[in-house]
Amino acid sequence: MSERISEEKINQVRQSIDIVELISEYVHLKKQGRNFVGLCPFHGENTPSFSVSPEKQIFHCFGCHAGGNVFTFLMEIEGISFQEALMKLAKRANIHLDLHDQKSTHPASHESTRLIEIHELVRKLYHHLLVNTNEGQEALEYLHKRQFTKEMIDEFQIGFALNKKDFLYNYLKQRGYSEELLIRSGLILRNDDTLEYYDRFRERIIFPIFDNKGNTVAFSGRILKEGQPKYLNSPESLIFHKSKILYNFHKARPNIRKKQFTILFEGFADCISAFQAGVDNGIATMGTALTDEHVNLIKRITDRVVLCFDADSAGQNATYKAGEMLQNAGCSVQVAIIPNGKDPDEYIKTYGPDKFMNEVIGSSLTFMAYKMKYLRAGKNLHNEGEKLSYIENILVEIAKLDKAIEQDYYLRQIADEFSISLDALKKQLRQIAYSIKKGKPIIKTQINANDSLPNKDKKQKHAYYNAERMLIAHMLKSVHIANKVQEKMKHINFNIDEHQAIVAYLYAFYEAGNVPDLSNFLTFLNDPELQKITTEIGMLNINDEPSDKEIQDYISHVLKYQKMQKIEQMKAEMKEAMRVNDSLKAAELAKQIMKLL
Repeated sequence: MSERISEEKINQVRQSIDIVELISEYVHLKKQGRNFVGLCPFHGENTPSFSVSPEKQIFHCFGCHAGGNVFTFLMEIEGISFQEALMKLAKRANIHLDLHDQKSTHPASHESTRLIEIHELVRKLYHHLLVNTNEGQEALEYLHKRQFTKEMIDEFQIGFALNKKDFLYNYLKQRGYSEELLIRSGLILRNDDTLEYYDRFRERIIFPIFDNKGNTVAFSGRILKEGQPKYLNSPESLIFHKSKILYNFHKARPNIRKKQFTILFEGFADCISAFQAGVDNGIATMGTALTDEHVNLIKRITDRVVLCFDADSAGQNATYKAGEMLQNAGCSVQVAIIPNGKDPDEYIKTYGPDKFMNEVIGSSLTFMAYKMKYLRAGKNLHNEGEKLSYIENILVEIAKLDKAIEQDYYLRQIADEFSISLDALKKQLRQIAYSIKKGKPIIKTQINANDSLPNKDKKQKHAYYNAERMLIAHMLKSVHIANKVQEKMKHINFNIDEHQAIVAYLYAFYEAGNVPDLSNFLTFLNDPELQKITTEIGMLNINDEPSDKEIQDYISHVLKYQKMQKIEQMKAEMKEAMRVNDSLKAAELAKQIMKLL
């Protein structure tokens, strides 16, 4: 359906359908307080965690976190598009959709178009500055020393941001873009004290980030000389969501289909280096853990994935988690091991493309073989207790394999290595498989113990995380509170990227003249992951009339965490200054820290 339906017509359809009646046709619901509850249709469960709010006209599962409005539910339950869901519900409500006379466009869609337009223009500008100007010569020489060829620079449209405070701001202003739009693009910032506008990226090598359709939606800038942070990224916005974007996906897609598998990297630098090594079916996450959205994107074009993450502890933990997600989604997973603790980019630059393709990619392990290697790391298998624990954990993983021949293969490996009877292992495996089938408790593998935060950090994260959720919950119910938060947090982002994206949409929603309506806002969001989070937040119990102090306390928690992060960074810089006997810099940093405290 190429014709656009007006927002008014979409709202008419949504308001004409009672969500309880619709969901009752698919789920047995029981009244419980103000809501209705039932067993979630989107995942297996024995205890109801699926809740429907007739007051808010939304649903939410506290188990799998599915959530949304009538459109979302029908799309999820029947696997159809928004347009198809709209048409089915319009027919149900006897509402005629005039597909020929509707000319209006979604406000968020219009702003997204403008933001993409800005990013495309800036990408071309940065690339031109790198390859065609004297100002970009130093950066170009640096890239050549780092073995970036002209082909790679052109292929990935790498650019350079000048070391000028407001070069990009003036460039874009001259082309008619408003300050408000430039701020929302994330490319321009404003100093609250001087009210001056300045560029986010300065004296940095710029790597454009493309969405899955090939539109430029963000940038990552690597500092050319000394300084922190090493990489500076665009914030989340209406057009940029790290949880949905896989770097190089738009270019790699035809090659993935042709080769029938993809190689997944942990960062875009590895993906670019691998391209030089001959990997044209490589994609990468954007500095974030693999998400369900990423997995769904991959599953649309292939069910074979080779994971090629960093060889350090964090990279291997990420490999394990990503492999589990992909395998649970039905993918065949292999793992490429980088020797000598290197990341793919380092390995390729040190040993060359041929060795990478033959000895890393060409020697990939099955995911089960990787699990066996991963789960024995750090264990003393000469200790009887640790050995038995390891074997039991491996049996749990073997029990999850679908093919009997695979199970037999790995059981024989365990039997041979530890001199255990194959019959005993098979008996134990049957007990574990039975427990899994019946949903009974089984031995749980302890994974990523090193990932735990210190108690202090956990409490700190808990405070700002909950504060952001409570703020959004109140903002969803009140334009006044939303305006107050926007005013108090001028040009300051929420700490959680998804929360920042939600409030960016919410500001646009209210600016378009909409009144608080959670179900309507979910349609406006048009983003499955953000819809789930927003629905969960919308189900929170909050005061209908919060005091100014309550709102200010939430804001303070958010800002306090950011200040503490900044203080920690400055402390590290001060320590380094003291190490190199730069007493002036150390004193200045100490002064700034005291001011922040």
